Amino acid sequence: MFGWSETAIPAMRMEAWFGDRIVPAFCHRPASIWQMVTEAAAKHPDADALICGDERLSWRETVRRSSAIAAGLHGLGLRSGDRLALLLDNRIEFVLALYGAAQLGLVTVLLSTRQQKPEIAYVLADCGARAIIHEASLAERLPDPADVPELSHRIALGDAAAPLSFAQLATHSPWSGSADVGEQDTALIMYTSGTTGRPKGAMLAHCNVIHSAMVYEACMELTAADRSIAAVPLAHVTGVVANVMAMTRCAGALIIVKEFKAAEYLKIAARERVTQTVMVPAMYNLCLLQADFDSYDLSAWRIGGYGGAPMPITTIEKLASKIPGLKLINAYGATETTSPSTIMPPDLTASHLDSVGLPCPGASIVVMGDDGREVPRGDVGEIWIHGGSVIKGYWNNPQATAENFTGGFWHSGDLGSIDQQNFVRVFDRKKDMINRGGHKIYSAEVESVLAGHEDVVESAIIAKPCPVLGERVHAVVVTRNPALAVDTLREWCAARVSDYKVPETIALSTTPLPRNANGKVLKKKLREELLAELS
Repeated sequence: MFGWSETAIPAMRMEAWFGDRIVPAFCHRPASIWQMVTEAAAKHPDADALICGDERLSWRETVRRSSAIAAGLHGLGLRSGDRLALLLDNRIEFVLALYGAAQLGLVTVLLSTRQQKPEIAYVLADCGARAIIHEASLAERLPDPADVPELSHRIALGDAAAPLSFAQLATHSPWSGSADVGEQDTALIMYTSGTTGRPKGAMLAHCNVIHSAMVYEACMELTAADRSIAAVPLAHVTGVVANVMAMTRCAGALIIVKEFKAAEYLKIAARERVTQTVMVPAMYNLCLLQADFDSYDLSAWRIGGYGGAPMPITTIEKLASKIPGLKLINAYGATETTSPSTIMPPDLTASHLDSVGLPCPGASIVVMGDDGREVPRGDVGEIWIHGGSVIKGYWNNPQATAENFTGGFWHSGDLGSIDQQNFVRVFDRKKDMINRGGHKIYSAEVESVLAGHEDVVESAIIAKPCPVLGERVHAVVVTRNPALAVDTLREWCAARVSDYKVPETIALSTTPLPRNANGKVLKKKLREELLAELS
């Protein structure tokens, strides 16, 4: 049976976490995210920490500026355990705010800049955020004060003339206080799409984040010499854990790309001598499609992590021929597992193209049948995951926590198998989820939005195959108005959900959706009909 070499993994021991869980945990680890930051600065104070465009910060300067933000937030009355929301693009200030909040012991709530006003209002109200740091350009998306009575402070970034600006926070002297933070306390809340249309707030504890950062460090053999490029959204679990926290743990440099564009990405990767990336396969494909790809010196690039979708064999072969020193590493995880659950040892990628890798150090993965019993090796069932990266539950939602966790195992909702050699394979989603280039979209959420339109009788969201992104969002809509325009429905959705969730193609009909005897919509039949139309 394959597994991780004990010589490459730091010592672990069994510990009691979250009251009733027994998990393997690293014996020697930072007690909090802020301690992890200060340890990096102590080891390499003058080394590059954060780079974005022409701006560069050393680890020493990163700690100073983060601590100034902590002081500013403390001056506003925020205290340990209070929730601070971030609605920010990929930028250095995102990381500084994240670190400053960690020093103060705040719970940081990450919002996507693609989210619209109703989505943002729900999250802020549900978590009881006391403050939000937001892009000044997104001020109009913030909810009305009456909808979020606990939100006392709106801090604009990019508008120095705003009543309360980010620049004002940064002018404070570094905070010298000490927050009362336990490693099992919640550090981050990240809302995941819900099958009922309401997202759930996954609570990532300090120990979860540190465990995952140490897993990346060990399995990818990261050191202070590594330079990672963050091309995925920092507000996504991959961005905040695999990029920000992994580089924090190894005291490497994080190069932040505000928006992924293949041509610009290649210029930055060559100029900054990037060594490590974690991206979705579509990003690698888009890079290879650049006509001048061979003109860039990418010889420093040694680790190419990927997940969220299968990597096409042709992409793997092209990268191997063009960048011989690049090792591709498949990984599989989720917000509820603080990013990684499996990682493929780089030397085994080519021989196990259909697998997402081996369980990460300290992770236990079982495949369960609908009867709540483990299925035999090789058989298909639902993937359940246990370990130090698995969150304690969902914010303010004990029912969802009880439904999705059993004995510390998180029910992934993914259908897969584990073979005799311990390699994990993921075949399909148990729920009706669409995977658009790594962005996970639950059909029920989009269907709920469509149901709100006066001319929509019912709808079904299904995946439309795409050679670049894997899947795109397709809607089958039953309408009572034959004159209803597709663009009208797309605009309706665009005002209410993130842009990547908006159906890219819509089929309008006045005929009811096909259903089985129990009244369930036959999405399989809809998919077959769509494939027939595309063939």
